Amino acid sequence: MSDKTDTQSSYKSLVPHFQELKMRLSRSLLFVMLVFIVLFPFSNDIYNQLADPLMRNLPTNSSMIAIDVASPFFIPFKLVMILSIFISIPFLLYHLWMFIAPGLYKKEKKLVLPILISSSALFYLGAAFAYFVVFPLLFSFFISIAPSGIAVMTDISRYLDFVITLFFAFGFAFEVPIITILLVITNVSTIQSLKRKRPYVIVGAFIVGMLLTPPDVVSQTLLAIPIWLLYELGILFSLIISKNRKISDVVLHDEVKVSNKVVDKNKTGVDND
Repeated sequence: MSDKTDTQSSYKSLVPHFQELKMRLSRSLLFVMLVFIVLFPFSNDIYNQLADPLMRNLPTNSSMIAIDVASPFFIPFKLVMILSIFISIPFLLYHLWMFIAPGLYKKEKKLVLPILISSSALFYLGAAFAYFVVFPLLFSFFISIAPSGIAVMTDISRYLDFVITLFFAFGFAFEVPIITILLVITNVSTIQSLKRKRPYVIVGAFIVGMLLTPPDVVSQTLLAIPIWLLYELGILFSLIISKNRKISDVVLHDEVKVSNKVVDKNKTGVDND
């Protein structure tokens, strides 16, 4: 009987959490749909803007093509849906934070909140780097090496899949500093250990570039070099954070010693009285 009562009480305690989770998910989905509704009338303009790095490098008589009959409708539709989720990332992370924050300690809150904010900012930065730096160089290289007599006419569906893959590849690659800092903060690794692993990281960066990007040297190099530089940046920030934590620990230790002395003096005074 007691086991049954404990099960019911534990279930009742979980119900508010499930209700809050349902509310957070509903609001997140609603926000994504609202962004989609706002952007959908401009879907063709958005696709044209996305295709601009390629269109600027195409020969005069070349253009993009749609192989499937329904592609002119479904491809901009797909792009706007992906873009809606992409734009909604800060809102989604906010609701994630509001859901998990009540169950965290004060120190954990100080750690998690900056990580959520910086990780989303770095993801956007990686996508912007891909669009403004990588795409112009990459498409210029591809088109310049096309054999003479070959008309370069890219399918709009293949192009969308290609650039979305690169967006996510560079977005996740720019999360390297966050991963590095977390490894140090959680004591999984040390700064000295990370420094010793530099050669392996450089080789691993080129392997990741080979796996996440198309099979060409340009895009692989443009992904591998930022991964390596961001790894070094992560080590630098880990060093700064570690020094600040040591200073705060020393200050906290001194404050505890002072408070203990005050308590001991008060106890001594009470005993004398």
